Amino acid sequence: MARKTKRPRKSQGTATSQAAPARGTTDRDKAVDALMSLLAEQPFEQIGLADIAGRAGLSLSQLRGDFGSKAAILAAHIKDIDRAVLAGTDADMADEPPRERLLDVLMRRIEALAPYKEAIRSLMHSARRNPGLALALNAMAVRSQQWMLTAADIGASGPMGALRAQGAALMFARVVGVWLDDDEPGLDRTMAALDRGLASGERWAGFLDDLCSIPRCLARGPRRRRRRDRDEEEAEAA
Repeated sequence: MARKTKRPRKSQGTATSQAAPARGTTDRDKAVDALMSLLAEQPFEQIGLADIAGRAGLSLSQLRGDFGSKAAILAAHIKDIDRAVLAGTDADMADEPPRERLLDVLMRRIEALAPYKEAIRSLMHSARRNPGLALALNAMAVRSQQWMLTAADIGASGPMGALRAQGAALMFARVVGVWLDDDEPGLDRTMAALDRGLASGERWAGFLDDLCSIPRCLARGPRRRRRRDRDEEEAEAA
């Protein structure tokens, strides 16, 4: 069963009927809005830069001024979602356990993604057929999850942080797969999938902590033996 957080469940309702909000009036914002609008209508691989420029009302020169590829435009969209989630950080969650803090952050992410549900469905479908796109999306997702972990006050730096972020990215992708077909107002299936994913992540993180402690123990062992041997040699010499 999904855990309850301090945030109201009614704000987590389905958003299949929501229109994507306009980001702003800059060329960058128009281009990102255009790509997400086109993604809701056709596969990623069929969308050209000229299509994006045309939908955005920009010339190719204007589009090139901000972006070098479709992937760069998609990365800008993901960055905007990151910023929206980070801006909504709830100070009341600070005293909650790490699992609850991350659940709160990731449910905010689901809410921020809601207006783009059909675009995300299309993108995930394309990624299943395109390994290059899948790898690019994974790299973007890992970078985002480093910010999500940081927002939940969970370490996201160094080798352990990189592993946590990769694990969180894979887990959240599975949750998004459930969310795409979850039309219930309370998103109960999505919440349950996220809770299961976080529980599994806790066990995996504990295993990694134990695993990473082994080299330290092994490193300490030889030092102790060398120090003991040196002490014995000095005692014999005396």
